[in-house]
Amino acid sequence: MVLTIELDQEEDGRWIAEVIDIPGALAYGATLEQAKAKAQAIALRVLADQLENGETTGDLSNISFAAA
Repeated sequence: MVLTIELDQEEDGRWIAEVIDIPGALAYGATLEQAKAKAQAIALRVLADQLENGETTGDLSNISFAAA
């Protein structure tokens, strides 16, 4: 499973990273790397919760992230 991350820099200098495959999985960071790491962590938490509750249909044995 490859999850796509969109990265944008706000006017105030902060970065925002959004995992577009998972609604609501977005995070701000002072740096690009920080925003990306936070968004990835949120996405993994959402997937873990879905797995735990039997709500996922995707193959979670191999998850990676790709920048859009």
